[in-house]
Amino acid sequence: MILTKPAVEIIDMDEYPAILKKIEKIGRVCYKSEDRITEDSAEKFIANILKRGHESVIEHETVTVKVTCDRGVTHEIVRHRVASYSQESTRYCNYSKDKFQNQISVIDLSTGFDYNMDDPADQKKYQIWHDAMEASEKYYFQMLEAGASPQEARSVLPNSLKTELVMTMNLREWRHFFRLRIDSGAHPQMRELAMLILDTFKEELPVFFQDIAALN
Repeated sequence: MILTKPAVEIIDMDEYPAILKKIEKIGRVCYKSEDRITEDSAEKFIANILKRGHESVIEHETVTVKVTCDRGVTHEIVRHRVASYSQESTRYCNYSKDKFQNQISVIDLSTGFDYNMDDPADQKKYQIWHDAMEASEKYYFQMLEAGASPQEARSVLPNSLKTELVMTMNLREWRHFFRLRIDSGAHPQMRELAMLILDTFKEELPVFFQDIAALN
């Protein structure tokens, strides 16, 4: 069994200056202020329309991200309607094969829930979870050895199973996603993943996401 952590990779995103120019050009149609476009007017214009809540303009730009997380988290992600998804399929992936190192991979529970491994209570919870993951792997392989197909054997796989999900959203939906998923009431592992994406977006697309902050 392989223990792994959540990860984020941008699959498709235009260059920031090109996005700025595109969104400004589109947004100024609403105000018929195209004559005010200059070499450095885009960021200020976009910041102002976002401050006023005029977010429909940024629906014209999308970003595609590949996330690595557990399947339980993806059940929450795919509830976001204005998006496209492609996910690693347990119907067709046979984790007994060499390309999977003949093991299942699971997302380490201790990171998302911030376990203190010096705390006996956290140690006990973690050990129970770890034992359950090993048992799931054991019975998954026993099902395959008994002649079950991967889509049959997957019924014993855990929510903690590592999966890869490619998700495409427009910039407005990404903002909505972050507002929900970095909130203090969000699932800890969902919040952990959303913060990884948001940190990347703040670096790559600052004007669109700099105003979004986690609430503790």
